[in-house]
Amino acid sequence: MAKQTTDRLPDELADDAEAVARVRGDGVNQLIIDALAAESERVRADDDFSARAKILVERDREILDRLAK
Repeated sequence: MAKQTTDRLPDELADDAEAVARVRGDGVNQLIIDALAAESERVRADDDFSARAKILVERDREILDRLAK
């Protein structure tokens, strides 16, 4: 199932996205999906990002455990 979101883009970026999507023969929605998927893959491959994410998850777990007591 797809989740609907509303995003605000600066005018120039929105214009660029529309132009790129037209040239690709896609809609802006597909362009955004493709760009977010590529960025997600990029950060998953980034060891520094993964290390920071693990630290945040552990900190959140500690906070939630403390609040659950």
